[in-house]
Amino acid sequence: MHDLAARLRGLAPSCGPVRLIGIDGHAGSGKSTFAGALAAALGGAPVLRLDDIASHDELFDWTGRLLTQVIEPLARGESAAYAPYDWRARAFGPPRALPAAPVVLVEGVGAGRRALRPYLARLLWMELAREDSWTRGRRRDGSEQREFWARWVEAERRHFAEDPSRPHADLLVLQSQKGHEVLPGPAAPRGSTPNVTHGDGPSAVC
Repeated sequence: MHDLAARLRGLAPSCGPVRLIGIDGHAGSGKSTFAGALAAALGGAPVLRLDDIASHDELFDWTGRLLTQVIEPLARGESAAYAPYDWRARAFGPPRALPAAPVVLVEGVGAGRRALRPYLARLLWMELAREDSWTRGRRRDGSEQREFWARWVEAERRHFAEDPSRPHADLLVLQSQKGHEVLPGPAAPRGSTPNVTHGDGPSAVC
């Protein structure tokens, strides 16, 4: 994990002074866990979770809010302030600060969407089939979220059909019993050679 973190820190800034790293994949694919581990390896890098940007009424129609509250301030070199959504209260909460740190992670379904890609230094895709991801997600959330998941699956299918992220991924992240493996993604330069580490964390060609 530390090797990948070092490579990401060495990238050119992509959004003002920030190296914005997108971590996308199907719901239940392990994005949050991986983002947390990578943030720790980066010395506590800020993580923006897109679950805080989306809402029941706007599962994927949140691009304008993300650009206004987060991307535009970061591009100016300023700290951002976004209103996180409370999924239980069904309301947006008080503003939460997001500093213009050297590396900021954006984690969630749609992190590699078309409108966000120009601001990303790298896009990582969690390489787990959608049905396997959704099964994991349903198991995690329990039967009380059954109705929500039915609606979510339909919305996610539609989103990725209209605005796929994986073809634009620089890196693919595969979860294994020993940790993660990171491989060059579809958007990586031709001739990139996988530099894969099994164990506590990934090594990657960036």
